[in-house]
Amino acid sequence: VQLQASGGGLVQAGGSLRLSCAASRSIGTINGMGWYRQAPGKQRELVAAITRGGSTNYADSVKVRFTISRDNTKNTVFLQMNSLKPEDTAVYYCFADGFRPRLWGQGTQVTVSS
Repeated sequence: VQLQASGGGLVQAGGSLRLSCAASRSIGTINGMGWYRQAPGKQRELVAAITRGGSTNYADSVKVRFTISRDNTKNTVFLQMNSLKPEDTAVYYCFADGFRPRLWGQGTQVTVSS
C-alpha cells in the first residue's frame, strides 16, 4: 500500500487549503489515518486523525480551524485547513495505522505567509 499526499502550497494568512492523501488500495479496513506535520527545527506533531468509524482527534492548535474526513469510496483522507496562520507552515505527512512499520506518505509543503 502506498500513500500519495497532495494539496500543499503557498497561501496568505487567513486562507484555506485542502490536503488529500490517496491510498493505492481500499482504506475501508484501515482504522486510524491522519496527518502529522513537521516545521523546520521542530519535532513532528500530530495534527489530526480519524478512525474507520469516523471518530476524530485534533491538536489543540488546529481545533475549529481544521477538519479531517475520509472517503472510503475514493480511498482518500482529506484535511481541510481554514484560517491558516504562519505557524501552520510545515511539511504535512499523512499516515495509516495497522502496518508495521506505520505507513507514511511522502509529505506536502504548506507555507503560510503573513
